[in-house]
Amino acid sequence: MVRAAVLPAVKAPLEITDIELPEPGPGRVRVALAAAGVCHSDLSLSDGTMRVPVPAVLGHEGAGTVVAVGEGVTQVAPGDGVVLNWAPSCGNCHHCGIGEVWLCANALAGAAGIHARTADGTELHPGLNVAAFAQETVVAANCVLPAPAGIPLTDAALLGCAVLTGYGAVHHSARVRAGESVVVFGIGGVGLAVLQAARIAGASKVIAVDVSPQKEELARRAGATDYVVASDTTPRAIRKLTGGQGADVAVECVGRPVTIRGAWESTRRGGRTTVVGIGGKDQQVSFNALEIFHWGRSLTGCVYGNSDPARDLPVLAGHIRAGRFDLSMMVTARIGLDGIPAAFDDMTAGRGGRALVVFE
Repeated sequence: MVRAAVLPAVKAPLEITDIELPEPGPGRVRVALAAAGVCHSDLSLSDGTMRVPVPAVLGHEGAGTVVAVGEGVTQVAPGDGVVLNWAPSCGNCHHCGIGEVWLCANALAGAAGIHARTADGTELHPGLNVAAFAQETVVAANCVLPAPAGIPLTDAALLGCAVLTGYGAVHHSARVRAGESVVVFGIGGVGLAVLQAARIAGASKVIAVDVSPQKEELARRAGATDYVVASDTTPRAIRKLTGGQGADVAVECVGRPVTIRGAWESTRRGGRTTVVGIGGKDQQVSFNALEIFHWGRSLTGCVYGNSDPARDLPVLAGHIRAGRFDLSMMVTARIGLDGIPAAFDDMTAGRGGRALVVFE
């Protein structure tokens, strides 16, 4: 039996309870978690914005140590440090075949399986495949990647979602070039990763936008050259900071119609907007046909930073070891499992960066 955070039903409070994990069967790996990041996607699963089978053990951003492997698993062994990969590519679908592994049609197939049981026998699903809000988890072998050498596992947990997403949004989706200006909407965990990635890309001006004035110091530590408190005049403020033109690139990390529209309006004519934030299917963003033609801007969705974790983790590890990317500065709260509901409240209110569940 291990302790875990269980979502009993959509919009229900999380329950911190004991669950019974099976031994790893063929092709499966059991991992003792070192840490798990509390991501906005977990909140989106909890409130029903994103749909997964419930009841479920949430948590999809984590790292830990392999404690056991099932038959046929050869890529990792007990004692190995690993980063969890919540969206493993199948290698067989159309998107995998054309190299777009982040759009794999079968990436979340495992979320429908039975992951564990509660003490009374209730069957639990594995959230986004990996069920990281628990002391231990059992996952498919393709859901683990070797943890980069020289990086503490508690820090490496952030690589599983926030950092891959933010880095990829800059380098793979927006494809920021040296000398360009970048504006980032939403300075949570992913936004902090975007700021650092934009600095690494050589952006000349990196503007952070958030509703909270208290996040300015954090944003500047991550690489922001300017800070704007969000309002209905934000696009005008961005143009003023960019010589009247607007930013070359905007990255939206909130997922609300007003911020998506504001990010688009903050870019120059011909500018590029990448939307990372996840909104609800009932939330509409409107554009008129003439402005689409006139401004010549592009608006692009971004899934998991358009990243291939197997390719990108070694690159990120190089930046981290060289001191160009700071994982620890992204963490503004270190909590236990029982602190997750409060971390959800902080995300809803726009407080702090990344909360990290640390397992003793």
